[in-house]
Amino acid sequence: MTSTNWIDLRQDSDTGIETIRAHFEGHAYDPHWHDSYLVGFTEQGVQQFHCRRVRHDSTPGRLFFVEPGEIHDGHAPAEGGFTYAMLYLDPDWLQRELRQFAIAGAASGEPGFASTLVDDTPLIAGIARAFTTLRQSTSRLERDDALDALLQGLVPHLGWRRRPLTDPRLPRAARRAQELLHANYAEDIGLQTLAEQCGVDRFRLTRAFKSAFGLAPHAYLVQLRLSLARQRLAAGEPPASVASQLGFADQSHLGRWFRRAYGLTPADYRQRCVRGG
Repeated sequence: MTSTNWIDLRQDSDTGIETIRAHFEGHAYDPHWHDSYLVGFTEQGVQQFHCRRVRHDSTPGRLFFVEPGEIHDGHAPAEGGFTYAMLYLDPDWLQRELRQFAIAGAASGEPGFASTLVDDTPLIAGIARAFTTLRQSTSRLERDDALDALLQGLVPHLGWRRRPLTDPRLPRAARRAQELLHANYAEDIGLQTLAEQCGVDRFRLTRAFKSAFGLAPHAYLVQLRLSLARQRLAAGEPPASVASQLGFADQSHLGRWFRRAYGLTPADYRQRCVRGG
């Protein structure tokens, strides 16, 4: 974190929603993903990021949406950097709350955003209101009213799709490697071992994996570990314990990767989440 970059993050204990407002100049984030739905808007500057294999340039007054698992990064290409406000919506909370609108497919499917970058001034106001209410309101009715308005504003941008067990578009070897990484995220598994268990050579596996998921297997494993670290830190676990449980060499190793992905140290993120509740 440089002297010009800053992050203000808190977590609401009742909903699990994280509210984040931040400013970056130059490089902001390395490619990473979240387990949450990201809903935000650019306040100032040009917010440049890659998502869905496309470069996006968000400017003041534009909304951006990122689904769980979608790899994205962040960069400020213009002088003065960019400032944004965003909500991290827990998938279980979002799906549960959206069912109140009786949307076709809501009972058995999962919500997804049709576009990454959109224009919707009323929804920006709804996000800003929810952001402020989650941080300042002492009234449950006021908070619920703000969140219901937010959800109503999101509905036109959401579609519902069935949740497949596997994605048939992905190469079999890439799917198998992903399954193995998720099952052995704390282990020091080598690329040769991974390739042998997938029935291909190392080079074919790396090409297939990068084509399917946008990252090489090692980079994917690091992001998987970071995603799990974020969950455990938010629950109050100490950084040193989280690092050892998830296969990082030590707390410093976790800290270096965590800062590159999220702009905060693990200890700072943990403190903000616990304090934000």
